[in-house]
Amino acid sequence: MTPTDTRSHSGARAARWLVMGLLLAFSILAVLPFVWMICASVKTPEDYYTHQFLPTGGGFLGIAWDRLTFNNFVRLFREQPVARAILNSVMLSSVCSVLATLCCAAGGYGLSKFDFPGRRLITGGILAAVVLPPVLVLGPAFETLYHLGLLDTYAGLILPTVAPAFGLYLFRQAMINSVPGEIIESARIDGCGEVRIFFQIVLPLVRPMMGAFLIITFLATWNNFLSPQIILQNPERQPLSVAIFHLRGLYGADYGMIMAATLISIAPVMALFLFLQREFISGLTSGAVKG
Repeated sequence: MTPTDTRSHSGARAARWLVMGLLLAFSILAVLPFVWMICASVKTPEDYYTHQFLPTGGGFLGIAWDRLTFNNFVRLFREQPVARAILNSVMLSSVCSVLATLCCAAGGYGLSKFDFPGRRLITGGILAAVVLPPVLVLGPAFETLYHLGLLDTYAGLILPTVAPAFGLYLFRQAMINSVPGEIIESARIDGCGEVRIFFQIVLPLVRPMMGAFLIITFLATWNNFLSPQIILQNPERQPLSVAIFHLRGLYGADYGMIMAATLISIAPVMALFLFLQREFISGLTSGAVKG
């Protein structure tokens, strides 16, 4: 090996160690808030204000393990309607994400593979709706739901999220790049109907995009905080995000219990991401800007 090759190899190894060090540092910064939240959820109110992470003492690793408690989780389910709020969030997020994924996939398929009058106009309207801030339509949406008699109902919270403009355009781009027109024409020649083509041929081809959009929609609905407070008036129908907000009292707050509730709210989303992470990562690159 020549001196030039040796220097090149040493430089590449140093660059690799530098990148690994930077990734490790950023990983620690990303995980640190979660570690702090876990520690805060198992501390007493006194230790919460006196220790940054776990209380110090004479135990293993210098931690007072005997002062840790799960009382925050016990009180959360005994004293607060968190169990009902969790069920509400799971139901709303599951229904909204599944319906939005199917409806957006069907809409994207129609916009990309069917030629009909006004298709370009509809696509332009969808693009215009993408850049429109959702908060601007809260007033018209509230009035529409009021006249339809859907206020304080789950349907009033689910229906406006069934076909978001972002999802329609996202699936349109995915259909253009991932679903060849020749396959659809061959299926039609073989006698397949449009419904069968959509469910048996088109959807499997855009499965990565479906997984990515399912996670995005589930997470957005799970963390939705403003719309449930406007549409739902009954506290028993409120999702977990609103229930956590109401844990804060008028004259004080039990931050240990709030951290325990926040930790519980993260678990379902994390489990869904771990289950669909391959589809999520590959789905982020399945749509392009062509078309």
